[in-house]
Amino acid sequence: MLLSTAYFPPVSWFAAVAETMTLSPDRVVPSCVWLEACENYQKQTWRNRCRIFAAGGPENLLVPVLHDGRTGIRDIRVDYSEPWVQRTERAIDSAYESSAYFEYYRDELFPLLDARPETLWELNLSLIRFFLDKTGIAADLRFTEDFHREVTSMPDYRSLIHPKKPDPVLPRLGLEKPYFQVFAHKFGFQPNLSVMDLLFNEGPDSILWLKRL
Repeated sequence: MLLSTAYFPPVSWFAAVAETMTLSPDRVVPSCVWLEACENYQKQTWRNRCRIFAAGGPENLLVPVLHDGRTGIRDIRVDYSEPWVQRTERAIDSAYESSAYFEYYRDELFPLLDARPETLWELNLSLIRFFLDKTGIAADLRFTEDFHREVTSMPDYRSLIHPKKPDPVLPRLGLEKPYFQVFAHKFGFQPNLSVMDLLFNEGPDSILWLKRL
């Protein structure tokens, strides 16, 4: 499958990856995942934003990027002139400090932000690998070497998983189902948030939700 990079990707991103992974008592066959490395950066997408469930309801977290003429997705640099890392960590702490599993992952997750990778691509890749590992999804990550607007050789999710469009992935996989969320009693279940919402609330059982096991 072909996916665009994403910052703290939504649940649907990982559900798509988990779909083709074989998981059985005697073997695990990873999904083959191509990350689009040759596209141009697109604003107002999951490439530099995510959505969490805070005490006041769903909340977007953004990564500011520098606009210095370079548009290739691997060239986009993160802007650290503002203290967005500290604000992001405080927001995540506030939203998930009372979730069942946050404390088990926090001390491994926050150093990825504190490392301050130069590019958005590097930051996102470190987060993707972290959440693949912690959710138990086995994936063979590969990177495209050329850009093709239309791809027929594999499922193409680049334009399907988008914050401003209906996301078809979870309905297609039959994953429109709730899991525990800390603030659901106030706002109801909020679907397709960042995968951190699933992991911090379900922990090791996240894979059971993603694979309908």
